[in-house]
Amino acid sequence: MILCKTREEAKAALELVKAWTAQAGLTLHAEKTRIADAQTDGFEFLGYRFQKGTKWPRDKSRKKLRENLKPLLKRTSGVSLQASIAKINPKLRGWFAYFKHCRRAHMSAVDGWVRNRLRGILRKRAGRRGRGRGMDNHRWPNAYFHKLGLFSLERAHVLTCQSMKMAH
Repeated sequence: MILCKTREEAKAALELVKAWTAQAGLTLHAEKTRIADAQTDGFEFLGYRFQKGTKWPRDKSRKKLRENLKPLLKRTSGVSLQASIAKINPKLRGWFAYFKHCRRAHMSAVDGWVRNRLRGILRKRAGRRGRGRGMDNHRWPNAYFHKLGLFSLERAHVLTCQSMKMAH
């Protein structure tokens, strides 16, 4: 990724990089190499989506996290809730460590999905059908999962932002 102020600068930079890679016996990947205006087009790079001066985890990154967590959050697993939380916390911490520079809203969406999966487990154990939602949010509020030690991406984001402000 090379950032430039104008399209002309970007074209010149691309030609320079093409010459440099050719000299080294390398070629640029035609489908992955392009000039994009981050204000209008946006682009994806290293798991992020960049557009209009902001960045967030791209859809593929969020789906991959969910795919990694789903087997650990099955309603019929028979594993204790604490054990499930202990298994998913390292994955959530790692995901946060990489995407912590995104806005808090992106963290709360993942948190909500994880808590709904956990509520689904509790709902199944209580003999109820379906997924955890509605009144289940009152039966098992977010604080319930916090007490069980669930890592909260949103809470970690708030603490990280506070510590950054304190450092300045």
